[in-house]
Amino acid sequence: MRCPYCGNDDTQVKDSRPTEDSGAIRRRRVCNACGGRFTTFERVQLRDLTVVKKTGRKVPFDREKLARSINTALRKRSVDPERVERMISGIVRQLESLGDVEITSDQIGEYVMEGLKNLDDVAFVRFASVYKNFSAADDFRSFLQELAQDKPGRGEAQE
Repeated sequence: MRCPYCGNDDTQVKDSRPTEDSGAIRRRRVCNACGGRFTTFERVQLRDLTVVKKTGRKVPFDREKLARSINTALRKRSVDPERVERMISGIVRQLESLGDVEITSDQIGEYVMEGLKNLDDVAFVRFASVYKNFSAADDFRSFLQELAQDKPGRGEAQE
């Protein structure tokens, strides 16, 4: 691991422990050249995944891009960041356990939709509007009607 202070590659791990969500390892390191101390967070990656886009183009899977799109849908929503991180880690684990190194962007989208549906309805609709390429207000109406039918008791007038 490269030292952030002097750029030296010769660093030594002084302490290593799992993070609270067990999805990463927190390591305290020291640089053998300058003596600088720093912390790294490292994730276990089961395999290198490749995303097959709708156009057929192939790109490496990027966990940070997944997190950004989910956090965009969750913007200004009061959802516990730990729940969001658990959802993202769960999606990545599901993708890695599919047994194939190539995954489609549609597969990722479906996992995100399922996760957001259980996490926050507004974020779910926001993500769906982009994922399903809504182009008119009627698209939202139809989607919300389907959502109301899937969740009994929602969208009905309270007496």
